[in-house]
Amino acid sequence: MHQILKGKRVQLQALMDEDLETMLSWYSNSTFLRRLDALPAKPTTLDSLKKWRDDASERDNHFLFSIRDDKTFVGYIELDGILWTQRNGWVTIAIGDPSLQGKGYGTEAMSLLLDYAFYEINLHRIQLTVFSYNQPAIWLYEHLGFTYEGAQREFILRDDEAYDMYIYGMLRREWIEKRTTLSKS
Repeated sequence: MHQILKGKRVQLQALMDEDLETMLSWYSNSTFLRRLDALPAKPTTLDSLKKWRDDASERDNHFLFSIRDDKTFVGYIELDGILWTQRNGWVTIAIGDPSLQGKGYGTEAMSLLLDYAFYEINLHRIQLTVFSYNQPAIWLYEHLGFTYEGAQREFILRDDEAYDMYIYGMLRREWIEKRTTLSKS
């Protein structure tokens, strides 16, 4: 039996009010926002973050977790837009503090979420989008075994440049195979 929501370094837990307060600073960082969303970078409010969290908890097709290293809030990860009849869902991950990025938190958190999606709620497919300029995220997704499925060309315009939005996907059987190779390394 798989240990869900808890890895060697991180665990996925409920998103608490104090986490949302930490996230306010992330949502004032244009680099963070530009990697996360195609919408124009702009700060948000605590009330809007609370509404987002509370809406997720009320829906049966949205799972939202904080990422924690012991007691330290590192980021969040969500499984959203689940089409239960097709067993498909979308994943988003964010590590907010730049000093914590590239330290393996995202890899472990994403692995935990994939286990949760495929073993606990029995999804068949997980998909995501990423902007072509977000190389750290692309490395993470490819390292975990996501398959590049195509691009929406010149989807996003930033700083007088046009960038593609890549689409990646993973099937349950692909994760089972990749998980075996990752656990050996």
